[in-house]
Amino acid sequence: EVIAGKPTVFDPACIPAVVYTDPEVAWCGATEAEAAAKGLDYKVTKFPWAGSGRAVSMSRTDGLTKMIFDKNTQRLIGVGIVGAHAGDLIAEGVLAMETAAVAEDIGVAIHPHPATSETLAEAAEAMFGHAVHAAH
Repeated sequence: EVIAGKPTVFDPACIPAVVYTDPEVAWCGATEAEAAAKGLDYKVTKFPWAGSGRAVSMSRTDGLTKMIFDKNTQRLIGVGIVGAHAGDLIAEGVLAMETAAVAEDIGVAIHPHPATSETLAEAAEAMFGHAVHAAH
């Protein structure tokens, strides 16, 4: 577009990062440290993969899904995932951030069961204390 002289804008809400280790590590948006440095009023939610039926069936309960939400708007501002195929799972976090999703949007979206993608829904539901598969 630029070469053709057309106006263009590149303004993504976030760009995913993935470290292809075992387990994989992936993140997008603000980290907890960045949110604190910006003075944001935020809430961190976490879902340990020990509560994921799919992670249990794969013998990969070593994962964790972490989400960071703006406390006032409940808008997703960051995601961190460590676990099997985290590089694939982070795509949902990127899409949620690009569409300005709030915790409820992610939590009520139907996720396949059992699947590790449910860990994102569970982490979002934790915003309201509703992560039913989390160990309390």
